[in-house]
Amino acid sequence: MYLTGRQAEIVELAKANGRVLVEELASRFSVTPQTIRKDLNDLCDARVLSRIHGGATLPSGTVNMKYEARRQIAAQEKQAIGIAAANLISNNASLFINIGTTTEAVGEALAGHQELMVITNNINVANKLRLLPAIEVVIAGGVVRASDGGIVGEAAVDFIRQFKVDYAVIGASAIDADGALLDYDFREVKVAQAIIANARHVILVADSTKFERTAPVRIGHLSQVHTFITDNCPLESIRRICAENDVELIEAPSSGDT
Repeated sequence: MYLTGRQAEIVELAKANGRVLVEELASRFSVTPQTIRKDLNDLCDARVLSRIHGGATLPSGTVNMKYEARRQIAAQEKQAIGIAAANLISNNASLFINIGTTTEAVGEALAGHQELMVITNNINVANKLRLLPAIEVVIAGGVVRASDGGIVGEAAVDFIRQFKVDYAVIGASAIDADGALLDYDFREVKVAQAIIANARHVILVADSTKFERTAPVRIGHLSQVHTFITDNCPLESIRRICAENDVELIEAPSSGDT
């Protein structure tokens, strides 16, 4: 889904306030309530927001929002996170890149690196990096998830276990205040767990909206990673977990932040 300027601002308001109301939005944008309802219906159809009486809120629960909608959320923050993660990865290294729109931002930021081996179960990452002669791309086998091009399932898990790499770049759909890393698809979680187990340095990349969401399947715990990169960490409990477990916390605000 392509977000119009007004729709993108509605999403940002929902992120800031937890919910948005039709009448308030109509007044803010000087449009009719019917126009706002159409915007909210479009956003909710794409699972960017969830409808409530008189408005909408950020989605949570057991179903993830659609891939294109996820790409639109916190796009500038993801780009900044991607650059910060790429700066940690040395030339002549091997790495896993897992499924996710933030991990894809890391892949894009690796364009200037030399002599990398990238093993991925993310078709979107593979398709972009395959064009770069200095990067060797190895893609996992398994079931291709139509919604986002992720490769999941036992075949992908078995493939990942063949390697022991320098770095792993993983994401999460949600992060609980107790440090639990969560996702929606148990098949994807199994691949993520294999990636964590077979990398010397695990880099978690997740923008701050992931602190506001919930998901039903546990990937693992923040203490299992070595570096956590986000745009902003608002939870003191997460900062404490990082400090107590020697997890390097890097906050990489986007250029649009003040």
